[in-house]
Amino acid sequence: MEKRMIAKIAVSAAVFSIDRPYDYIVPDALAEKAVPGARVTVPFGKGNRRSEGMILSVTRETEFDKLKCVESVIDSEPVLDGEQLKLALWMRDRFFCTVYEAVKTMLPIGMWSDGKGSKRVGDKVIETANLLIDGEEAMELADQKKLSAPAQSSILRLMAQIGSAPVKDICIHTGASRQSVKALEKRGVIGTEFREVYRRPMIFFKDEDLTVTLNREQKAAFDGLNILLESGKPEAALLYGVTGSGKTLVYIRLIQETLDRGRNAIILVPEIGLTPQLLSTFSGFFGDSIAVLHSSLTMGERYDEWKRIRSGEVRVVVGTRSAVFAPLNDIGLIIIDEEQEHTYKSENSPRYNARDVAKYRCVRHNALLLLGSATPAVESMYAARQGKYKLFEIHERYNKQRLPEVIIVDMRREIMEDNGSSVSAPLRAELMKNIDRGEQSILFINRRGASAVTMCGECGHTFTCKNCSVSMTYHSVNNRLICHYCGHSVPLPKSCPECGGRIKFIGAGTQRVEEELHSLFPGAEVLRMDTDTVSAKSGHEKILGRFAAKKIPILVGTQMVTKGLNFDNVTLAGVISADQMMYINDFRAYERMFSVMTQVIGRSGRGDKTGRAVIQTYTPDNEVIRLAAEQDYMSFYTRELEMRRLQGTPPFSDIFEVTVLGPEEDAVIGGCRGIKSSLMGYLGGTEGLSILGPAPAGIAKVNNKYRYRIMIRCRNTKQIRETIAHVVREFSKDRSNRGLSAFADYDPLN
Repeated sequence: MEKRMIAKIAVSAAVFSIDRPYDYIVPDALAEKAVPGARVTVPFGKGNRRSEGMILSVTRETEFDKLKCVESVIDSEPVLDGEQLKLALWMRDRFFCTVYEAVKTMLPIGMWSDGKGSKRVGDKVIETANLLIDGEEAMELADQKKLSAPAQSSILRLMAQIGSAPVKDICIHTGASRQSVKALEKRGVIGTEFREVYRRPMIFFKDEDLTVTLNREQKAAFDGLNILLESGKPEAALLYGVTGSGKTLVYIRLIQETLDRGRNAIILVPEIGLTPQLLSTFSGFFGDSIAVLHSSLTMGERYDEWKRIRSGEVRVVVGTRSAVFAPLNDIGLIIIDEEQEHTYKSENSPRYNARDVAKYRCVRHNALLLLGSATPAVESMYAARQGKYKLFEIHERYNKQRLPEVIIVDMRREIMEDNGSSVSAPLRAELMKNIDRGEQSILFINRRGASAVTMCGECGHTFTCKNCSVSMTYHSVNNRLICHYCGHSVPLPKSCPECGGRIKFIGAGTQRVEEELHSLFPGAEVLRMDTDTVSAKSGHEKILGRFAAKKIPILVGTQMVTKGLNFDNVTLAGVISADQMMYINDFRAYERMFSVMTQVIGRSGRGDKTGRAVIQTYTPDNEVIRLAAEQDYMSFYTRELEMRRLQGTPPFSDIFEVTVLGPEEDAVIGGCRGIKSSLMGYLGGTEGLSILGPAPAGIAKVNNKYRYRIMIRCRNTKQIRETIAHVVREFSKDRSNRGLSAFADYDPLN
């Protein structure tokens, strides 16, 4: 007797502690569709609750006697191919996630289940009319119907010219009703059919010269990278070029070479705000063969872009972190622009870094991975210096302009001179010069809202979130205090609830800076760019489009304004408070501060005019601020590398963290201690190992849950990962840990 067909399935309802492939019988009626890469619905658990699953493989062998059956197949054809299924399994091993969490990350959100086994977004179809007779005959018939059926006559005249069009558009242009279309269809003059159409994001094309001319340094870098590109084996390279050096032109030439060889390319950017400018530039070169993937697209747009890529219509994919999973075949090149940015690391499970996934895909496709930055991550530069990556450098700006002159302002002196504003006198003077000359300025502050801390000036009472261990941020637009972690908000009271004293605001955010700029320069328009102003669809494009087209004098924003923006008329850049980025419980704090300040300074003077920059700080003698002002990356790298060596942090060791969460602080700390004890028991003799903690997370309480961590410093090996995963699973299964949850992370963001 022929054996039953068995599907090994990753089940959505299986949490990390019980995640594994589960065996299910495939009924004969579903055998043709139940193939690897297709999603199914299955009964799971003691209650046989319906759950979604992904078929990983199909076999006729199983070690179990009693098995449940697959209920239905969701997809008419596989949604993941063999490479993507292997990638999901690899992510499970690397990033401490379930296989199905990895699968969901690869698929557009519109394909996720709505809880009933159906996709959240369906295909978009439109009714299209086609002329079934020749144009001359249609015009003759239109003349005959001019008096008896004028609406049909109008339709025929239009169709004689265009031949085919959506029925809806025909009705709009002619004023005819759908009944008139149906009447012509019954006569056999036109035919109608339903066609699938793609929902496409709007692209703002640039009117610019599409020839790429490389200077000497760019060409040297391109030539070296092109050799790696044509090697036919996996390669990795770092392109280190100062801000404004024209790295994008090198990217374009490499993509052109990749396409000429019949292969495809992915380019990743760290912020959604960078996508419109890059996309408009790339679309001019690569036309309709380009697709975009990022979280600001509607579910329908993202689903349809994914379908275009999967169908083979797309050769180049541009997007943020998740675009690394684009279902592109025969990848020849993956570019990660501003590779040092922390936004390439996901903070939710699966906690992957796009750089690691890109490395995996390049190995699978024998492709080139190119990391580009003006301020490379210390780990990347170290890898390049050690020969793991090939290193290419560009030291001059593309327009041969010198780097901006930088003014460091001591804010302590501003206070002594009775200037309590966020805008110092030197910055005010430089802004006034730009306004008078018709030039533009970009100002950066690393906080949205109006004020960071709201407190009573008499008793010192501060307004903290009732759910989280953070101060609430005052937003002047709606006069509310808002927690940026859990979203809890309350109206700002008129006086202190403790003593009735007067409320004071300490620290500034984008809203307050915007208000002060309006007060200082009443005749000048100011644009603000942060998550409060760009939440609407195409918010980035609209703000940046207005800034460029209308020559708005000042743009103030968060990190959205620090990278990748290229405006010829911007000649002044300013950092409102450099110190905000410095005092963070993270060994990468100085690296991020140096990178952001370098990027901000680099927004200035990218055209024919010389740029300037102003850095405001309470610690003007800080060495990192000085090096950023001098744009001296290599000196910073040398300094930071030695600090990392002393700390035993990357690149000299790898870091894992295990975080425990729960409503009771003592129980959370106890859970952490138990995990630490287990890890010491398994790994105690490992060379170079250190286990630190328990210690509270950077924000110790979020949404009424306390968070404590164990840090493991060691080398990232399969044994280490398997041991950490085992300890986390056993912790979750232990009944004494009820009410607590734990997760592991590699190379965490603090």
